[in-house]
Amino acid sequence: MALANGLLVHGPTHWAAAVRESDGGVLVASGAKPRLAFGLAGRIPVVRGVLRLAESMLVVPAARRGLPQARMAMEDAPVGAAVVLSLVAAAVARRRLQSPLAQEAVAAVAGLAPALVALRSSDAAIWHGVEHKSIAAYERGGAAAVADAAQDAKEHTRCGSNLVLPMLVATTVGNALGRRYLPGRGRLVARAAVAAASVGAAVEAFAFAQRHPGHPVSRVVHGAGHAIQAGFATREPGPDELAVGRAAMEALLRVER
Repeated sequence: MALANGLLVHGPTHWAAAVRESDGGVLVASGAKPRLAFGLAGRIPVVRGVLRLAESMLVVPAARRGLPQARMAMEDAPVGAAVVLSLVAAAVARRRLQSPLAQEAVAAVAGLAPALVALRSSDAAIWHGVEHKSIAAYERGGAAAVADAAQDAKEHTRCGSNLVLPMLVATTVGNALGRRYLPGRGRLVARAAVAAASVGAAVEAFAFAQRHPGHPVSRVVHGAGHAIQAGFATREPGPDELAVGRAAMEALLRVER
Protein backbone atom coordinates (compact mmCIF):
# COMPACT_ATOMS: atom_id res chain seq x y z
CA MET A 1 0.00 0.00 0.00
CA ALA A 2 1.34 3.38 -0.99
CA LEU A 3 1.53 5.94 1.80
CA ALA A 4 1.87 9.68 1.35
CA ASN A 5 5.47 9.47 2.56
CA GLY A 6 6.54 5.85 2.11
CA LEU A 7 5.47 2.26 1.62
CA LEU A 8 3.47 -0.28 3.63
CA VAL A 9 3.77 -3.94 2.62
CA HIS A 10 2.46 -7.12 4.16
CA GLY A 11 2.98 -10.85 3.78
CA PRO A 12 1.13 -13.90 5.10
CA THR A 13 1.64 -13.07 8.79
CA HIS A 14 3.38 -9.70 9.16
CA TRP A 15 3.46 -6.12 7.89
CA ALA A 16 6.36 -3.72 7.46
CA ALA A 17 6.53 -0.03 6.60
CA ALA A 18 9.20 2.51 5.78
CA VAL A 19 8.79 6.28 5.50
CA ARG A 20 11.02 9.13 4.42
CA GLU A 21 11.24 11.92 7.00
CA SER A 22 11.54 15.59 6.11
CA ASP A 23 15.22 15.56 7.08
CA GLY A 24 15.90 12.71 4.64
CA GLY A 25 16.10 9.92 7.19
CA VAL A 26 14.25 6.63 6.77
CA LEU A 27 12.17 5.13 9.57
CA VAL A 28 11.19 1.45 9.49
CA ALA A 29 8.79 -0.61 11.60
CA SER A 30 7.10 -4.01 11.39
CA GLY A 31 4.60 -6.11 13.30
CA ALA A 32 2.15 -9.00 13.28
CA LYS A 33 -0.66 -8.84 10.76
CA PRO A 34 -4.32 -9.12 11.86
CA ARG A 35 -5.72 -12.45 10.64
CA LEU A 36 -9.34 -13.07 9.67
CA ALA A 37 -9.28 -15.38 6.63
CA PHE A 38 -8.29 -18.67 8.20
CA GLY A 39 -9.94 -22.05 8.71
CA LEU A 40 -13.18 -22.80 6.88
CA ALA A 41 -14.06 -19.11 6.48
CA GLY A 42 -10.84 -18.60 4.53
CA ARG A 43 -11.94 -21.16 1.93
CA ILE A 44 -15.57 -20.16 1.27
CA PRO A 45 -15.92 -18.20 -2.00
CA VAL A 46 -17.12 -14.59 -1.59
CA VAL A 47 -16.71 -14.80 2.22
CA ARG A 48 -12.94 -15.28 1.91
CA GLY A 49 -12.75 -12.22 -0.35
CA VAL A 50 -14.46 -10.00 2.20
CA LEU A 51 -12.21 -11.31 4.98
CA ARG A 52 -8.99 -10.86 3.01
CA LEU A 53 -9.90 -7.34 2.02
CA ALA A 54 -10.76 -6.59 5.65
CA GLU A 55 -7.36 -7.99 6.69
CA SER A 56 -5.58 -5.63 4.33
CA MET A 57 -7.55 -2.69 5.75
CA LEU A 58 -6.81 -3.67 9.36
CA VAL A 59 -3.09 -3.55 8.55
CA VAL A 60 -3.37 0.23 8.20
CA PRO A 61 -4.22 1.11 11.83
CA ALA A 62 -1.70 -1.50 12.99
CA ALA A 63 1.00 0.23 10.94
CA ARG A 64 -0.04 3.65 12.20
CA ARG A 65 0.39 2.47 15.77
CA GLY A 66 3.76 0.89 14.99
CA LEU A 67 5.01 3.81 12.89
CA PRO A 68 3.19 7.03 13.86
CA GLN A 69 5.22 9.02 11.32
CA ALA A 70 3.44 7.21 8.48
CA ARG A 71 0.96 9.47 6.74
CA MET A 72 -1.95 8.20 4.64
CA ALA A 73 -2.77 9.91 1.37
CA MET A 74 -6.45 9.95 2.36
CA GLU A 75 -5.67 12.30 5.27
CA ASP A 76 -5.11 15.35 3.07
CA ALA A 77 -7.73 18.12 3.17
CA PRO A 78 -8.63 17.92 -0.56
CA VAL A 79 -9.61 14.29 -0.04
CA GLY A 80 -12.16 15.29 2.59
CA ALA A 81 -13.70 17.74 0.14
CA ALA A 82 -13.80 15.00 -2.51
CA VAL A 83 -15.63 12.69 -0.08
CA VAL A 84 -18.31 15.35 0.48
CA LEU A 85 -18.66 16.00 -3.26
CA SER A 86 -18.94 12.30 -4.03
CA LEU A 87 -21.74 11.95 -1.47
CA VAL A 88 -23.53 14.96 -2.95
CA ALA A 89 -23.19 13.54 -6.47
CA ALA A 90 -24.62 10.21 -5.35
CA ALA A 91 -27.54 11.92 -3.60
CA VAL A 92 -28.32 14.06 -6.65
CA ALA A 93 -28.19 11.02 -8.93
CA ARG A 94 -30.63 9.12 -6.74
CA ARG A 95 -33.05 12.07 -6.81
CA ARG A 96 -32.81 12.99 -10.49
CA LEU A 97 -32.25 9.73 -12.37
CA GLN A 98 -35.17 7.40 -12.98
CA SER A 99 -33.30 4.13 -13.41
CA PRO A 100 -32.05 2.50 -10.18
CA LEU A 101 -29.22 0.96 -12.19
CA ALA A 102 -28.15 4.40 -13.47
CA GLN A 103 -28.42 5.85 -9.98
CA GLU A 104 -26.19 3.18 -8.51
CA ALA A 105 -23.72 3.43 -11.40
CA VAL A 106 -23.25 7.16 -10.84
CA ALA A 107 -22.92 6.63 -7.08
CA ALA A 108 -20.29 3.91 -7.61
CA VAL A 109 -18.24 6.05 -10.01
CA ALA A 110 -18.52 9.09 -7.72
CA GLY A 111 -17.17 6.93 -4.92
CA LEU A 112 -13.86 6.73 -6.78
CA ALA A 113 -13.29 10.49 -6.52
CA PRO A 114 -11.62 10.52 -3.07
CA ALA A 115 -9.07 7.90 -4.14
CA LEU A 116 -8.28 9.81 -7.34
CA VAL A 117 -7.83 13.07 -5.45
CA ALA A 118 -5.63 11.31 -2.88
CA LEU A 119 -3.32 10.14 -5.65
CA ARG A 120 -3.15 13.55 -7.30
CA SER A 121 -2.93 15.77 -4.23
CA SER A 122 0.09 14.00 -2.69
CA ASP A 123 3.11 11.91 -3.66
CA ALA A 124 1.07 8.72 -3.25
CA ALA A 125 1.27 8.01 -7.00
CA ILE A 126 5.09 7.94 -6.75
CA TRP A 127 4.95 5.60 -3.75
CA HIS A 128 2.43 3.50 -5.64
CA GLY A 129 5.09 3.08 -8.32
CA VAL A 130 7.62 2.15 -5.62
CA GLU A 131 5.20 -0.49 -4.33
CA HIS A 132 4.79 -2.13 -7.74
CA LYS A 133 8.46 -2.05 -8.62
CA SER A 134 9.53 -3.46 -5.25
CA ILE A 135 7.03 -6.34 -5.40
CA ALA A 136 7.81 -7.08 -9.05
CA ALA A 137 11.54 -7.15 -8.33
CA TYR A 138 11.06 -9.63 -5.49
CA GLU A 139 8.87 -11.83 -7.69
CA ARG A 140 11.48 -11.67 -10.44
CA GLY A 141 14.57 -12.52 -8.46
CA GLY A 142 13.88 -12.84 -4.75
CA ALA A 143 15.29 -10.65 -1.99
CA ALA A 144 18.50 -9.87 -3.87
CA ALA A 145 16.58 -8.33 -6.80
CA VAL A 146 14.78 -5.76 -4.63
CA ALA A 147 17.88 -3.56 -4.74
CA ASP A 148 17.52 -3.44 -8.54
CA ALA A 149 13.82 -2.59 -8.68
CA ALA A 150 14.29 0.43 -10.95
CA GLN A 151 14.20 -1.81 -14.03
CA ASP A 152 10.75 -3.21 -13.22
CA ALA A 153 7.49 -1.72 -14.47
CA LYS A 154 5.52 0.70 -12.32
CA GLU A 155 2.31 -1.17 -13.22
CA HIS A 156 1.39 -4.51 -11.66
CA THR A 157 -1.37 -7.02 -12.41
CA ARG A 158 -2.19 -7.53 -8.71
CA CYS A 159 -2.69 -3.84 -8.04
CA GLY A 160 -5.95 -2.86 -6.37
CA SER A 161 -6.80 -0.91 -9.51
CA ASN A 162 -7.69 -4.27 -11.04
CA LEU A 163 -10.46 -4.43 -8.44
CA VAL A 164 -12.03 -1.20 -9.64
CA LEU A 165 -14.01 -2.54 -12.62
CA PRO A 166 -15.27 -5.70 -10.84
CA MET A 167 -16.16 -3.59 -7.79
CA LEU A 168 -18.06 -1.03 -9.87
CA VAL A 169 -20.02 -3.73 -11.68
CA ALA A 170 -20.74 -5.83 -8.59
CA THR A 171 -21.71 -2.85 -6.43
CA THR A 172 -23.90 -1.27 -9.09
CA VAL A 173 -25.78 -4.46 -9.93
CA GLY A 174 -25.99 -5.62 -6.31
CA ASN A 175 -27.36 -2.32 -5.01
CA ALA A 176 -29.82 -1.96 -7.91
CA LEU A 177 -31.18 -5.47 -7.34
CA GLY A 178 -31.28 -4.92 -3.60
CA ARG A 179 -33.33 -1.75 -3.96
CA ARG A 180 -35.76 -3.49 -6.24
CA TYR A 181 -36.29 -6.79 -4.49
CA LEU A 182 -35.41 -6.32 -0.83
CA PRO A 183 -38.20 -5.18 1.51
CA GLY A 184 -38.17 -1.66 2.90
CA ARG A 185 -38.17 -2.91 6.47
CA GLY A 186 -34.64 -3.79 7.44
CA ARG A 187 -33.28 -2.41 4.17
CA LEU A 188 -30.22 -0.90 5.84
CA VAL A 189 -29.09 -4.31 7.07
CA ALA A 190 -29.97 -5.86 3.72
CA ARG A 191 -27.96 -3.22 1.84
CA ALA A 192 -24.99 -3.86 4.10
CA ALA A 193 -25.23 -7.57 3.29
CA VAL A 194 -25.49 -6.80 -0.43
CA ALA A 195 -22.45 -4.50 -0.19
CA ALA A 196 -20.42 -7.24 1.52
CA ALA A 197 -21.50 -9.77 -1.10
CA SER A 198 -20.55 -7.32 -3.87
CA VAL A 199 -17.08 -6.86 -2.38
CA GLY A 200 -16.66 -10.63 -2.11
CA ALA A 201 -17.78 -11.14 -5.71
CA ALA A 202 -15.36 -8.45 -6.93
CA VAL A 203 -12.45 -10.09 -5.09
CA GLU A 204 -13.38 -13.45 -6.62
CA ALA A 205 -13.33 -11.85 -10.08
CA PHE A 206 -9.94 -10.32 -9.27
CA ALA A 207 -8.61 -13.75 -8.20
CA PHE A 208 -10.07 -15.40 -11.29
CA ALA A 209 -8.26 -12.88 -13.49
CA GLN A 210 -4.98 -13.75 -11.74
CA ARG A 211 -5.47 -17.48 -12.23
CA HIS A 212 -6.65 -17.23 -15.84
CA PRO A 213 -4.91 -14.20 -17.38
CA GLY A 214 -5.75 -15.27 -20.93
CA HIS A 215 -9.52 -15.41 -20.36
CA PRO A 216 -11.50 -12.59 -22.07
CA VAL A 217 -12.92 -11.43 -18.73
CA SER A 218 -9.41 -11.36 -17.26
CA ARG A 219 -8.12 -9.28 -20.16
CA VAL A 220 -10.88 -6.73 -19.59
CA VAL A 221 -10.19 -6.58 -15.84
CA HIS A 222 -6.43 -6.24 -16.31
CA GLY A 223 -6.84 -3.81 -19.20
CA ALA A 224 -8.95 -1.47 -17.08
CA GLY A 225 -6.55 -1.78 -14.14
CA HIS A 226 -3.47 -1.14 -16.29
CA ALA A 227 -5.10 1.93 -17.86
CA ILE A 228 -5.85 3.34 -14.40
CA GLN A 229 -2.29 2.71 -13.22
CA ALA A 230 -0.56 4.00 -16.34
CA GLY A 231 -2.83 7.03 -16.68
CA PHE A 232 -2.79 8.56 -13.21
CA ALA A 233 -2.41 6.10 -10.33
CA THR A 234 1.38 5.63 -10.57
CA ARG A 235 4.35 7.86 -11.31
CA GLU A 236 7.95 6.85 -11.90
CA PRO A 237 9.92 6.98 -8.63
CA GLY A 238 13.52 8.06 -8.21
CA PRO A 239 16.41 6.37 -6.38
CA ASP A 240 15.52 7.97 -3.03
CA GLU A 241 11.96 6.63 -3.12
CA LEU A 242 13.12 3.19 -4.26
CA ALA A 243 15.53 3.06 -1.31
CA VAL A 244 12.58 3.50 1.04
CA GLY A 245 10.74 0.70 -0.77
CA ARG A 246 13.78 -1.54 -0.40
CA ALA A 247 13.89 -0.80 3.35
CA ALA A 248 10.23 -1.79 3.73
CA MET A 249 10.69 -5.00 1.73
CA GLU A 250 13.82 -6.01 3.62
CA ALA A 251 12.05 -5.42 6.95
CA LEU A 252 9.13 -7.59 5.84
CA LEU A 253 11.38 -10.40 4.62
CA ARG A 254 13.21 -10.40 7.96
CA VAL A 255 10.03 -10.89 10.01
CA GLU A 256 8.50 -13.40 7.58
CA ARG A 257 11.45 -15.80 7.77
